[in-house]
Amino acid sequence: MKITDAKVLICSPGRNFVTLKISTEQGIYGLGDATLNGREMAVASYLEDHLVPCLIGRDPFQTEDIWQYLYRGAYWRRGPVTMTAIAAVDVALWDIKGKALNTPVYNLLGGRSRDRVLVYGHATGKDIEETSAEVGRYIAMGYRAVRAQTGIPSLPSTYGVAKDKMFYEPAEKGLPPENAWSTEKYLLHIPKLFENLRKKHGEDIHLLHDVHHRLTPIEAARLGKDLEPYHLFWLEDAVTGELQEGFRTVRQHTTTPLAVGELFNSIWDAHILITEQLIDYIRMSVVHSGGITHLRKIASLAELYHVQTGCHGATDLSPVSMAAALHFDIAINNFGIQEYMPHTKETDDVFPHAYSFKNGSMVPGDAAGLGVDYDEALAAKFPYERAYLPVNRKEDGTMFNW
Repeated sequence: MKITDAKVLICSPGRNFVTLKISTEQGIYGLGDATLNGREMAVASYLEDHLVPCLIGRDPFQTEDIWQYLYRGAYWRRGPVTMTAIAAVDVALWDIKGKALNTPVYNLLGGRSRDRVLVYGHATGKDIEETSAEVGRYIAMGYRAVRAQTGIPSLPSTYGVAKDKMFYEPAEKGLPPENAWSTEKYLLHIPKLFENLRKKHGEDIHLLHDVHHRLTPIEAARLGKDLEPYHLFWLEDAVTGELQEGFRTVRQHTTTPLAVGELFNSIWDAHILITEQLIDYIRMSVVHSGGITHLRKIASLAELYHVQTGCHGATDLSPVSMAAALHFDIAINNFGIQEYMPHTKETDDVFPHAYSFKNGSMVPGDAAGLGVDYDEALAAKFPYERAYLPVNRKEDGTMFNW
């Protein structure tokens, strides 16, 4: 079997997606997600101008060799654009392999290690009362784990708090929006949120919270200690991930479980965090960390150090990546939890899929390959529209590092 064609498909059914479709001489094709929120066209160009010409004529079953060729052969390695492009190729090749062998991708990864994949939803509100009501709504929908975010008093907007209660999209069309930030107000407010949630919703529901990298290590340590009475499932992205050593301070001061990694794109971004056991969950995604081939190696390293996975799964990943994550999740031993944000109906129509949600968990389905398709005719009705993620500034106007 040989690769005969690879094309980049761009659409915007509610938000922008970049998809790679690799075809073979036998008529089998595979899909890979190449979406990088706010920088979609950079990945599309990388694929079209640099990677696609290198794929024609290759054997799609050689996933390891092709991954190494694209990673090591370019000389300029890593970075979100490069690794997202490589991931698109890698996931499409796994999809082809599964279809050719008429088996779900998870069977190629060692088979199922569990019957279903625990997922968490996103409850947000303008204040504590509204967020608490949203947590209750997610519990009523069957979720057993919920991430809770709330607006901060006197701040006009807060990143991570959705305008739409079901479909959260942080990118906005036009130029980048700007959010105001106050660390002092945030640190005083968030413990009150989780005190309220435990009183109203009890001890059985798993509660999570995302800091979005907005604290220094000692500030994150303080927050972790303040949240200990409410035993969070995890505290996510407490500090910026570029300086992995910063997590040592946080770890020394709190027993609140720590998660990080959605901005990481290679094993080198996380190796200190994993080998020193500074985190409990690694949140790298299939699409931004080089695909299934690379993510398997990260999970294997993490397993040695009691670190579980908690893959990123926001709506800026297409259903192709959601399916790939679920096949990965259900196969590996050290799976922890999977983020899940439902896509809009328009997105689901463009990307019909076999995976499903029920009672707080998901399954990838038993279709051959990934179990996701792409309706090119329908996708053409949703042209690309430039959009940006927001910029964060302190209340005095200073650009904030997050």
